[in-house]
Amino acid sequence: MTIKILAISGGLRAASSNTALLRAAQQLAPEGVEIEIYEGLRDLPYFDEDLEGDVPAAVTALRERVAAADGVLIASPEYNYSIPGGLKNLLDWLSRPYGESVLTDKSIAIMGASGSPFGTVRAQNHLRDVFHQVDAKVVSKPEVYVGANYTRFDEQGNLADETSRNLIAGLIAALVVQIQRNALIGASA
Repeated sequence: MTIKILAISGGLRAASSNTALLRAAQQLAPEGVEIEIYEGLRDLPYFDEDLEGDVPAAVTALRERVAAADGVLIASPEYNYSIPGGLKNLLDWLSRPYGESVLTDKSIAIMGASGSPFGTVRAQNHLRDVFHQVDAKVVSKPEVYVGANYTRFDEQGNLADETSRNLIAGLIAALVVQIQRNALIGASA
């Protein structure tokens, strides 16, 4: 059985190092694990409770993709010590309607790259707070904070740093374990 992971980048730039992290994750995924990168972040309207009665098609499609995935992998930059606005907007849409979030009990892994020597530690902590609110199952380790991102990628935008690649491979392995654990708990319930 193939494990399906939906990967979401919080970076909108064409040359986003966070999207590049997701491409590296695709390369590092073990056999039996399929990682698909979501490319619709720009298409989402701003979250607005007035739209909840007539949910926009882009939001419905995203919710369906998250619900169908066994797990979610997020790579996020850090802006002003926090989560980028586009990613927060996406998470707000996924958290609704209240009590019916497609993120509840979903296995989630988080990583990120930035130019800061601290990587994306603050943004990832804020993401953990969001996922705590919706009762998602977040992988706690390994933590993947790719700092000084401008030194970690080659000229084609590929992740060349072996330490970062090893951490991402470990994160994917931990996400797979979390997915399998959730499946066992769900089967016994």
